[in-house]
Amino acid sequence: MKASTLFRPRFWLALLSFVCLAAQMAEDGREGVDYAVIKVSRLQCTVGNNRALGEHRAWYNGIFSLLSPDCREMPFVTSFSGLNLEHYFDARPASDDRAILFEPRAAPMEFRLISSTTAELRQAPTPVYGVESTTRFELHDPYYLDMEFTCVPRKPELAGNFLGVFWASYINDPEDKSIHFLAAGSTLAKPVWVQFLTQEHNRDSTVRNEADSTQIKFDTEKPTLWNSISPLRYSAPFFYGRFRNMVLIYIFKPDKRIRFSHSPSGGGATKGGDGSNPAWDFQFIVPDYRVGDEYRLKARLVYKPWKDRKDVLLEVSRYLDGL
Repeated sequence: MKASTLFRPRFWLALLSFVCLAAQMAEDGREGVDYAVIKVSRLQCTVGNNRALGEHRAWYNGIFSLLSPDCREMPFVTSFSGLNLEHYFDARPASDDRAILFEPRAAPMEFRLISSTTAELRQAPTPVYGVESTTRFELHDPYYLDMEFTCVPRKPELAGNFLGVFWASYINDPEDKSIHFLAAGSTLAKPVWVQFLTQEHNRDSTVRNEADSTQIKFDTEKPTLWNSISPLRYSAPFFYGRFRNMVLIYIFKPDKRIRFSHSPSGGGATKGGDGSNPAWDFQFIVPDYRVGDEYRLKARLVYKPWKDRKDVLLEVSRYLDGL
């Protein structure tokens, strides 16, 4: 290093920033730290495990808050979260025991801050379904949140010989509760749009990929979000929803095992008590899984000012072309 470098203010500012970040990461690596804020130029997220944080309730993990300078409100219900790892399931009936029904939310989960833009959640094999998992959240300029989920099933003989993984995003009283995706047979170049708004919770909730031929025989007639199947199919691996002047675009690395789900009331009552908050959800189905094998889902959430559907398709193409 040149001696003159030591006298440059920028050098000392950069060094100070590095030391502060290292101290923060060391602090957050200690036992008992459950969340942190990560950010880029036009997006700031609070990422955390299943512990409570102020108004945010326990038993909800993932993205506690999603903030943009382009919108004064937060799109996720403050008490809950977005990209929340909510259920594991197989063919058996949904349990009445909430600790089993919501096993990923109930089981202990470790938080780790990786950098100023990246955080990670880790969970040891869960008690009933035996799923070990890691979820990494990474921000990219200007308003992109990438999620990578990896899991390893540790228990044999799940009912129906498949593993289901379910995520929920609870949306804060949007004017339009719908999600939008491309109909089966259409493409990004020649889109045919579907506006999907279920009539009630657990009714025709799940939309499958047009190439998904997996047939699951559930051991119950009681409807759930994952076993109540819509006759609709989607083509391209994304959906979007509107919030105020913004758009939330959920884009997935192509995989026919990914399913979309919707509930008009999954996010509970609105603050004003004059309606209900929807849940914009998705699933990952692993048929004929093998104990000890690793399975992976990759996705991107785009949170930006709304322009039009052409802009949505541009964001989808940009992500898929970069894979």
